Amino acid sequence: MTTPLSAAAIRARKGGARLVMLTAYDYPTARALDESGLDILLVGDSLGEVELGYDTTRAVSLEMMAHHVRAVRNGASATHVCGDLTAGSYATPGQAVASARRLVEAGADSVKLEGGLVAQVEAIIAAGIPVIGHVGLLPQTAEVYRREGTTPEEADRIAAEARALDAAGVCALVIEAVPAELAERITAEVGCPTIGIAAGPECDGQVLVVTDLVGGLPSAPRFVKPKADVYGAVVGAARAFAAEVRGAAAAEARRAV
Repeated sequence: MTTPLSAAAIRARKGGARLVMLTAYDYPTARALDESGLDILLVGDSLGEVELGYDTTRAVSLEMMAHHVRAVRNGASATHVCGDLTAGSYATPGQAVASARRLVEAGADSVKLEGGLVAQVEAIIAAGIPVIGHVGLLPQTAEVYRREGTTPEEADRIAAEARALDAAGVCALVIEAVPAELAERITAEVGCPTIGIAAGPECDGQVLVVTDLVGGLPSAPRFVKPKADVYGAVVGAARAFAAEVRGAAAAEARRAV
């Protein structure tokens, strides 16, 4: 039986076979993805937008996240499960450790947090919990979703954060929405694998929101090419069912006349 990758095994993938990560938020999706040969399932706070219909990831609480981590863990036995620490749940190293433990209790193998918060990362790792870092666009604090690192100053700051997180011991590093050249530079400068999203092809792996990948909503971000049309399939199936029910009711009414 295949077992989930350990944090050490994830970090050892640097320069090797590319890491494949998708988000997952529920049991049936996790079951399907667990059979797909992926490396990491991210229970992302993006669930606030694509699952719960909020305008921002900041609406997701730690308890919501734990609930979805448990659902994903119930469906995934072969894939590493990472849970996002939610906005406001890791303001201090002590709070970060307590929040990380909550997600591990729910079934996470590791946690992810946004930004160059080295003290929090070091505290969580010291508590025995692996951490995946996240630099570039940070949805929990960004007022506008835009490409980051487009000026030399921004690029240097993001690269410095990435190096500091690597030195702190993260097992991988998500790079979101930066120019491809910057992602390539960071990938060359850190010892952990980088996992890109809207950051070009030169990272050590890639991650997407599964809802975008499978066409779960009417539209997807410009950088995503959906591989399916789940939204259309659900609409079609529901319309077919409605027609069947209404047709049967009409036929029965005619027989009663």
